[in-house]
Amino acid sequence: MKIAYLTHSLLSCWNHGNAHFLRGVLRELVLHGHDVSVFEPDGNWSLENLRRDAGDAGLDAFRTAYPELSSRSYADAAEIEDALGEADLVIVHEWNDPAVVARIGRLRARGGRFRLLFHDTHHRAVSDPEAIRAFDLSGYDGVLAFGETLAAVYRRWGWGNRVWVWHEAADLRHFHPPISEGPRRGLVWIGNWGDGERSAEIESFLLRPAREAGLPLDIHGVRYPAEARARLAAHGARYLGWLPNARAPEAFARHLATVHVPRRYYTKLLPGIPTIRVFEALACGIPLLSAPWDDSENLFRPGTDYLAARDGGEMRRHMTAIREDAALRESLVAHGLETVRARHGCEHRMRELLAIADALAASPGAPGSGEAETRKMGPKNMGNAA
Repeated sequence: MKIAYLTHSLLSCWNHGNAHFLRGVLRELVLHGHDVSVFEPDGNWSLENLRRDAGDAGLDAFRTAYPELSSRSYADAAEIEDALGEADLVIVHEWNDPAVVARIGRLRARGGRFRLLFHDTHHRAVSDPEAIRAFDLSGYDGVLAFGETLAAVYRRWGWGNRVWVWHEAADLRHFHPPISEGPRRGLVWIGNWGDGERSAEIESFLLRPAREAGLPLDIHGVRYPAEARARLAAHGARYLGWLPNARAPEAFARHLATVHVPRRYYTKLLPGIPTIRVFEALACGIPLLSAPWDDSENLFRPGTDYLAARDGGEMRRHMTAIREDAALRESLVAHGLETVRARHGCEHRMRELLAIADALAASPGAPGSGEAETRKMGPKNMGNAA
C-alpha cells in the first residue's frame, strides 16, 4: 500500500509529541513492506526551534535511530499534489495549516483515488473549538482520534461511524529496557512546562513530593520560562533542557522511576487519554507514578502497571516506597512491560490503521459516502464540543 502522511514535522520532536508516535508507526509500515511518503512544511515551527536550541546536531539522534525514515519539505501544497495523487491512503495531521488541510480535501473531492483521513492528537476540539472550525474537512473520508472522548466529540459533530479511535503507542523497536542494567538514582521527568496547563500539578505531584521524599529529580523539556526554572531550582530539581526523544530510553535507564503529570484538559475535558510518555516509560521498564488520571478506556491496570496518587502526600509515599522496595519496582516493571507489549506497540497501531484502510477501500468512492452528515461537514457545520 502507498501511504502519505502530512505532518508538522517528522524530523523534529521539539515540543512536538506527535513525532514520537509517527516515527514508530511509519517505521513499522516501511518494515512491513509498505511505500511510505512523509511531507512537512518548509521552516516549520518545531524544526526551527530545534535548530535554535541545538543546531543541526539536534537531528543526529533521530537520524541514527530511524535510518528508514525521511521526509520531503514543501513550500506550497501544490508541489506535492502529484505525489499524493499516487497514494492509496493520505493522512493529514491536525497541526497543519488550515489552507493545506482544505486543499488536500478538495483534491480528494475532485476525484482523488486515495482515501483521506484527518488525524487529531490534541485537545483543541474542546479547549479551542474555533481552531478546529478553521479546518474544512468536507472532502475527508474520516477522522483518526487519539482517544475515545475525542472521538465522541467528532461523532457529535456528525461523523458517525467515520471516526476511529487510534491511540498513540510506544515504538517497541527503540523503547525497551536497557540491554544491561547500570546504576539507577532518583527520578526523571521528561515533559514541557505546558503553558500553564499543569504548572500547579507539576508542583504538587512532582516537585514537592520529590523534595520531601529526598529523591534527586532531573527534568528535561522545553518552554520553561525563567519563573518556572526558578521554581524547579527552589525545589532542588535539576533542569537539563531539551532532550531528543530518541534519547529518552537512555534517561529512563539512569533513574529509579518517572512520573506522569497530565495536562488539565486530559483530566477534565478529555479523560482517558494518556500522554505518549506513559507508553514509552512502561516500554523502557521504568516504574511509573501518576498524578490523578482516569484511565476510562482501561488501557492499563492502575496499581499493577503503575501507581496512581490522589494527592501530593500519597505521591510522596509512592516515591519513598519505590526507593526502598526493590520487589515493588520489579513488579511494576514486569507488569508494565507485559501490558505495553501485548497491546500498545506501534505494530499494533499499524495493524489497526491497515484495517481502517481496508474498510475505507471497500466503501463507495465519494468522501464520506457512508454518512450524510459527514459529506456536509465543514467549518459551518461543526458544533460546540460541550
